Amino acid sequence: MKYITLGNTGLFVSELCLGTMTFGGKGIWANMGNVQQDDAQALIARALEHGINFIDTADIYSNGVSEEMIGRSLKNLGVRREDVVIATKVCGPMGQGPNDAGNSRGHILDSVKASLRRLQVDYIDLYQLHNVDNITPIEESLAALDALVQQGLVRYVGVSNWSAWQMARALGHSERLQIAKIATSQNYYTLAGRDIEREIVPLIKAERLGLLVWSPLAGGLLSGKFGRDKQGEEGSRRTTFDFPPVAMDRAYDVIDVMERIGADKGVSVARIALAWLLHQPHVTSVIVGAKTIAQLDDSVGASEVTLSADEVIELEAVSKIAPEYPAWMQRTREVAARPPLGEVSPPSNRLGPGSAPAPDP
Repeated sequence: MKYITLGNTGLFVSELCLGTMTFGGKGIWANMGNVQQDDAQALIARALEHGINFIDTADIYSNGVSEEMIGRSLKNLGVRREDVVIATKVCGPMGQGPNDAGNSRGHILDSVKASLRRLQVDYIDLYQLHNVDNITPIEESLAALDALVQQGLVRYVGVSNWSAWQMARALGHSERLQIAKIATSQNYYTLAGRDIEREIVPLIKAERLGLLVWSPLAGGLLSGKFGRDKQGEEGSRRTTFDFPPVAMDRAYDVIDVMERIGADKGVSVARIALAWLLHQPHVTSVIVGAKTIAQLDDSVGASEVTLSADEVIELEAVSKIAPEYPAWMQRTREVAARPPLGEVSPPSNRLGPGSAPAPDP
């Protein structure tokens, strides 16, 4: 297992992160999984055995049950608080009242206390705004997060599902106000959906943010259970909850290539999908969910899969997205390269064998 700095911070997290959206099975979250306490604890124990030190959750996952299961499991397993990095989120509705959702100061301060109680911890390593709140002024949300950092209740802050311009605005406000900056962005990213490469990835590279990937298998579409001639077993996630949205024709083209590469290497399609993400230098950690130990073990195996340069090129060619304006115009008017001024190698932000970060393409 490799360990990578969480964006432009000194905190190291494993390149694979255990996602816990499958824990609890309450309400809409039953579509993702119905993992109960004993199995959740077993999954966390196995993840730790594999060297995963990073766990991601959210207050809305099964209305707080996922956080409760994590807290109970870590306590039962006797895990030292310092040995695990816990990330959770705020924004989604946690009640019926008008102030039970969003990124207001009130909701953030109320929610962090509830998450700390459910997780049975004194602090949260990474606290993320789960979505955009178009009502609350962004300065209010950022100031509330900074207050949590100053109080020691939160170590780092991040966002999820924000546009690049919204993150850029947040970074500008934080610098102007001299308050805690967002360190990470959590986004949907997969061979079946590379939209974030248009604007979000360039911002992440420029600002040295950490990129955390959710739904790396496109909601199970790239699990190996689906293809042109197979639509998955009854009860498979994509058959009960068709999300995230995917351009299916292109996705099937991608799956065709992944199946061939996987067959050549003797590994699952899912491992190829995860391995491609792990080969992207701008990815910090890939969030993998699981319902069973076997699923988790297979996902972890992706860290041992090496894709050749030709295989990466083939996967990226079949999954490429069409350029949008102004990107295609900028590429036609790129400024000629300057004379070399000498190369400066940035310090490595990865720990582990063969873990030097790849240069930007």
